[in-house]
Amino acid sequence: MASTRRVLRVFGHPVVQAGGWLAAAGWAGAFPLVSHLANQVAWGRFAAPGYLLAAVLTLTLPRGIAARAAAAAAALSAVLLPLGALALAGRHQSEVTVVERSAALLLHTGSPYLPHPVHVVDYNPYLPAMSLFGLPRLLLGAAGGPAVRVLGDARLWFAAAFLACLLAGWRLLRPAPVRTPALPLTVLTASPLIAPALTVGGVDLPLIGVCCLAMALAERGHPLRTGLVLALACTLKWTAWPALPIALLLLHRRHGLRPALRAAWPVLALGGAVIGPFVVLHPRELYEQVVRFPLGLTAVHTPAGSPLPGKVLAGLGPLGHTLSLTLLCLGALAVALWLRAHPPATAVAACDLLAAGLTVAFALAPAGRFGYLALPAVLVLWPRLAAAPGRPFPVPRRRATQRRPLAVPMVSRDTVRTRE
Repeated sequence: MASTRRVLRVFGHPVVQAGGWLAAAGWAGAFPLVSHLANQVAWGRFAAPGYLLAAVLTLTLPRGIAARAAAAAAALSAVLLPLGALALAGRHQSEVTVVERSAALLLHTGSPYLPHPVHVVDYNPYLPAMSLFGLPRLLLGAAGGPAVRVLGDARLWFAAAFLACLLAGWRLLRPAPVRTPALPLTVLTASPLIAPALTVGGVDLPLIGVCCLAMALAERGHPLRTGLVLALACTLKWTAWPALPIALLLLHRRHGLRPALRAAWPVLALGGAVIGPFVVLHPRELYEQVVRFPLGLTAVHTPAGSPLPGKVLAGLGPLGHTLSLTLLCLGALAVALWLRAHPPATAVAACDLLAAGLTVAFALAPAGRFGYLALPAVLVLWPRLAAAPGRPFPVPRRRATQRRPLAVPMVSRDTVRTRE
């Protein structure tokens, strides 16, 4: 934790903070120049001026309010304004359409998967519980006033789940009399690590949040709640499955075998109850869209195409694709062996292990996006911020008072003579 304190002290300097906002402005300003996606271009145009303003506020305002004012300016320009504008215009990435459509399919057909997908947007690579985030759109409808369009947008509920889980994890990992998480959470959410994904899509944000929360619950010794949160994570997306053995090993090491077993049964029971019916009734759709499509094994390829090592290898042909999958399996085996030899003892260590496994998976998978790396980055950053020693709330200084001398009983000479 000493190294964490030193890092936080360095990043707390106004010049360093201003440099970070300037770097964020450069990153956002590059989107209109290099991206061919209209929604990302729109985000960059909103966010870049706000990041520049945040840098100016950091250097010009008094130190006591500069960080909060800069974070507010960044959050307004990089999250609130672009999210509101895109939601009102009905513009988003394809995964939002997939999630909102899956809720309607689940209600009307009993399955969130189209039986015969033809186009990329027809594929649903998520597990059934992800359809829950499409329910507001199903209930409110696509037509209506501005409030209906915004409240029905799945992105809003992705963000709400993400923020709620990070706040809950912070409260678990910190003692009571510590500073509020409002500032670090605002900075994280407004940063280029989270803001672009939250604004244009955000489907992976709930996954980040529930994984962080599960590790915090496991460290604090809440097996039943850990199991329930893990069950939610494991029914959202298969990339959350590595969190299960890591959280159980953390519980086992800190609290014993019985709490680990108590956490395991809700995952197996609820996970089986959610996924099991689709394995039995719709096995082909589930396998084709949840397993084969993300691995690039279907005739229609996923649009995730950042030049990561696995994607580069898969682009070389069938042999390269096989090599990519082989390296992916070897990487997963290496992380599993490391987990077996060095089980985590804290939520920070558990999140580090999960981040390492997910980084290997995203880097070596046949299809991936650089944006996916936000998940392991938050897993590394947020538990450290939550567990790092923080300053308590300021306590008003008491006025210096003159101490009274201790009262010494007076002993008379007659008493002394009597004792003698």
